[in-house]
Amino acid sequence: MICGNETQGRSRTATAIGSIYSADKFLPTANTVARQIVSPPASLRLVLYQPDIPQNAGALMRLAACLGVGVDVIEPCGFVLDDRRLRRAAMDYLDLLEWRRWQSWDAYRQTANGGRLVLLTTHGDTAFTRFRFAADDRLVLGRESAGVPDAVHKAADARLVVPMRPGARSLNVALSAAIVLGEALRQLGMFDVRPG
Repeated sequence: MICGNETQGRSRTATAIGSIYSADKFLPTANTVARQIVSPPASLRLVLYQPDIPQNAGALMRLAACLGVGVDVIEPCGFVLDDRRLRRAAMDYLDLLEWRRWQSWDAYRQTANGGRLVLLTTHGDTAFTRFRFAADDRLVLGRESAGVPDAVHKAADARLVVPMRPGARSLNVALSAAIVLGEALRQLGMFDVRPG
């Protein structure tokens, strides 16, 4: 399951399933109006910290592929990365995804260059709607079963929450990511509606 500190794109290993983003696959069909990414953000990324559930990881990878956002997967995962359930959730969108996998949180922190670590957490102190996103932010998502450890909380430059009604515990991690990523892309001017 682990193949070094980082594996990117079309790896020759059996578990790598990503590929490089291709802008031409986002062109709308004739006589349609499609919501598109103006151009892929230079480095806005989703960071999946030790995901537990392959269907959620697949949905997050599909989301990122469709919106032109890269993904970093921090291992160990609670499943093998070539799991058929992950592939079923991601469908054929994995061919559009630029992603990297990391052996551990430490390997990611030592190697990954980029902007702020923005943690999405039920223990957040800032509503995502009150946060100013930057093009090089890394949106960190924790394990479905346990979130992230204190070390990741401490490393985060910001801890965001999706406000919910009283008594509600949490949203599905993929839904939370979609809500916050959509707002980040909106703020960054990355959405555009163009007739086909």
